[in-house]
Amino acid sequence: MPNLARHDLNLLAPLAALLDERHVSRAAERVHLTQPAMSRTLKRLREVFDDELLVRTSNGYRLTPAAQRLRRRLLPLLPELADLFAAQEFVPATAVELFRLSGTDYAVDTIGVPLSTRLRRESPGSRLHMRKWHESVFDELERGELDLALYGHAPPSGLSTQRLFEERFVCVVDPGHPSAGQPELALDDYLRGTHVVVDVRDGRQGVVDADLRAHDLTRTAGLIVPHHRSALLAVVGSDLIATLPRRMLRDADGVAVLAAPDVLGTMTYSMSWHPGLDGDPAQRWLRALLRAEVAHDDDA
Repeated sequence: MPNLARHDLNLLAPLAALLDERHVSRAAERVHLTQPAMSRTLKRLREVFDDELLVRTSNGYRLTPAAQRLRRRLLPLLPELADLFAAQEFVPATAVELFRLSGTDYAVDTIGVPLSTRLRRESPGSRLHMRKWHESVFDELERGELDLALYGHAPPSGLSTQRLFEERFVCVVDPGHPSAGQPELALDDYLRGTHVVVDVRDGRQGVVDADLRAHDLTRTAGLIVPHHRSALLAVVGSDLIATLPRRMLRDADGVAVLAAPDVLGTMTYSMSWHPGLDGDPAQRWLRALLRAEVAHDDDA
């Protein structure tokens, strides 16, 4: 890299033309330079490589041995260089990409798994890495270590963000629970009950506990678990109440599902990414694919 930084990369195209044409005027025409400009460029190239490169003979110019070696090494590189500086294009069918997303187990279950199926169908050479949610997710976005964060709370400033959907909560109990036959869990019964709480952050369940606090209400936690799926399993055979996002319960068996009290609002679920990825073709394709999967889930 130090050697590369010392030299003018604009000399590569004239060099290739001179080595290929072995004629100053024809090389000049090929790269749209005047003949005097190409002569000056040849002089600079001779200084850079400390070699004559082109030697005049009775039959025109011939390449020096050093120029012949340069030509053999340079010509195979030109298509790669042209591709490097060409406008970026993302072709899913032939792409080999690693997409890095982070979210809770809710995001993995409801978005990540079906997204992976769709991604492998449309871009079989690409991979999806779903990382577990942690406190430094947004810092990883800033450092370029993560492509997308999926979450249900307000993002920090400075990130590009798009709403995916609005999620409502339901209450889940064992079929033998006293409230199991009700269409909605009354607020008094909700507050009197014992709950399994999903530890989204600091032992609290994000939007659920924030909504309760906004109404000066609290619930009794009998069990705190790190995953939504664990909370769902915990209610079976117990008197616990789990408050979970509706999308998790579409295929749930062996539990009773009730509408949550009205004090629990909806959760705006969003995705965020670093603004530096706004125009990246691969990332734009991924975000479009994710939006399509979410829309398909909404219609299902």
